Amino acid sequence: MKPDEWIAHDPDPDAVAELSACTPDELAARFSGSLRFGTAGLRGPMRAGPTGMNVAVVLRATWGLARVLKDHRSRAAGDIEHRSRAAGDIEHRSRAAGDIDKRPGGSAVFIGYDARHGSRRFATAAAEVLAAEGFSVRLLPGPLPTPVLAFAVRQTGAAAGVQITASHNPPSDNGCKVYLDGGVQIGSPTDREIETAIASAPYADQIDRAPVAPDESSDIVEHYLRRAAAVRRGSGPVRVALTPMHGVGGAPVVEALRRAGINDVHTVAAQFAPDPDFPTVVFPNPEEPGAADAVLDLAARVDADVAVALDPDADRCAIGIPDDGGWRMLSGDETGWLLGDYILSHPTLEVPPVTSTVASSVVSSRMLASIAAAHGARHVETLTGFKWLARAAGDDLVYAYEEAIGHCVDPAAVRDKDGISAAVLCCDLAATAKAAGRDLRGLLDDLARDHGVHLPSSITERSDDAAAVMTRLRDDPPTRLAGFDVTAASLADVLILAGDNGGTWVRLAVRPSGTEPKIKGYIEIGQPATDDLAAARASAQRLCEAVRRDAAALLQRGPN
Repeated sequence: MKPDEWIAHDPDPDAVAELSACTPDELAARFSGSLRFGTAGLRGPMRAGPTGMNVAVVLRATWGLARVLKDHRSRAAGDIEHRSRAAGDIEHRSRAAGDIDKRPGGSAVFIGYDARHGSRRFATAAAEVLAAEGFSVRLLPGPLPTPVLAFAVRQTGAAAGVQITASHNPPSDNGCKVYLDGGVQIGSPTDREIETAIASAPYADQIDRAPVAPDESSDIVEHYLRRAAAVRRGSGPVRVALTPMHGVGGAPVVEALRRAGINDVHTVAAQFAPDPDFPTVVFPNPEEPGAADAVLDLAARVDADVAVALDPDADRCAIGIPDDGGWRMLSGDETGWLLGDYILSHPTLEVPPVTSTVASSVVSSRMLASIAAAHGARHVETLTGFKWLARAAGDDLVYAYEEAIGHCVDPAAVRDKDGISAAVLCCDLAATAKAAGRDLRGLLDDLARDHGVHLPSSITERSDDAAAVMTRLRDDPPTRLAGFDVTAASLADVLILAGDNGGTWVRLAVRPSGTEPKIKGYIEIGQPATDDLAAARASAQRLCEAVRRDAAALLQRGPN
């Protein structure tokens, strides 16, 4: 769409003024493309034009989503009718047609939003488009965590859910996550179908909208909190230091912990209330250096057993522990090992232990596979992202995680990463360890003795042509890495280099970033099981530094 067409039909006067004030070069940049569906949905800077998050983009994207949902529903209804005719069962066909709206692909859609700038307005716009398209829209009553929306879609059998959020992106960004039947993140080919539909969308001011009132009577939050609290398996006291990092998870996670019997919770006051400017952190992501300093300081002051940091939309959870006289944040892999082992050690009645399956992504640690084998469980490895992890094992899935502090600890309820239920289970694990005279550091040592020392690390290099660099690496992969002979294997967009030398092994998984001009390298060093953990960890650290040097040189080189 040409700039003058877009401006003439943008329904937001502020956006029109913003675009009208742009220089020709700025305008060309704004119209150089459009936001693309990446992980789960759209995400980008809040600015006018097709390359930013704004009301016009939300209207057209929601119109495209409505078209695809209707197409899916029509195909599903046709399949039901076709099957019924083939069986010659007219009565069954009538019942099935009457039940369509209760099945995945029905007409109900949930809309949620976080506390970022513009989120409420974008959520209202999305709800109005879907209502005008004939969907039964339930607009959640206020800023809420993303897992609540995913829970609502799964538990009610809704056709879809839209959460307005930019997760842990900077304050200047916003976006939306889309969930389909079963409360699973959108994936291929549906994401491409929506993009194709958006391309044919009317001008933004010509898209029909119908008023939608917030669903103030919704009991979804109550049911979600009850379920999140129920993931606790043990009992006993535990002292918790917690921060929601200016996001929407503060009150819900405290309430979920209270219902789980965990009341000794100390919060970072300056970071507890939602604040879209995230004033106390440079980058609102618990993984970023320094982002969790406030909660670690609080944990030390109150002599906590565990520290918990959520990201702004509360779908990710990071854990801090006392270690060598201070406090440190665990990596997502370390938390994944602890939770995977705890869940498999304490099975629930919903999934018998003989059928339990755990899953992790291709860029996450190998230790979960070893833990699963020790428990007689199955391990599945998927591509990066919860849109893949959530589809890993059907009803047998009991746990899934990715190294970027995403943990799915109750797949039957939330088929996505959920920072609140993960926080409850992490605190429960800390309480169980405390009751036995142990701590989380000791449990990590136990896992290292049983499964060998695993040392994950990562490296990121900027690249203006990540695709070309990846092509070069695939066409001419290195055969040596940190003195190890390595072999190369490709899995979708990931190149894996791996080598083993008498039980000590190295692994480097390389992939382009899905949202930024970067290439990421995921390193893991493995050492054989031993009681001399100090020596094994020191050796692994030295080897990791050597791999990092080689990986940096590898990723910095441009294509030949």
